[in-house]
Amino acid sequence: MAVTDPIADMLTRIRNASSVRHDSVSIPVSKAKIALAKLLKEEGFIEAYEVQQGKAAPAALKIYLHYRNRTDPGIKGLKRVSKPGLRVYVGKGEIPRYYGGLGVAVLSTSQGVMTGKQAWHKGLGGELLCYVW
Repeated sequence: MAVTDPIADMLTRIRNASSVRHDSVSIPVSKAKIALAKLLKEEGFIEAYEVQQGKAAPAALKIYLHYRNRTDPGIKGLKRVSKPGLRVYVGKGEIPRYYGGLGVAVLSTSQGVMTGKQAWHKGLGGELLCYVW
């Protein structure tokens, strides 16, 4: 069955794996998902990620989840903001600070996927993909 919102599917898989304390989660791969995984790694929400090439199966993105003391996940929550039915765009002066700066707003800009803070420093706006805290 085709997935209509691959980013939401990725976030849901990470949320579900984190809630049951899995070490890793496998996700179908795409360029946008790799960019989002790279951002999560840079911000310290996940340990690592790798693209696995399979001969029989299609390529997959394996994400290794981060836990602070095995009971406290690195990702407390994920929230998808812009959806296929309602896209949410923000200008450079409208970028939200989630959880008073403790969370991260993830934007898709003309220069790639980046955090709200990075976009603000570069003076860019874009599509508000999700919040991570």
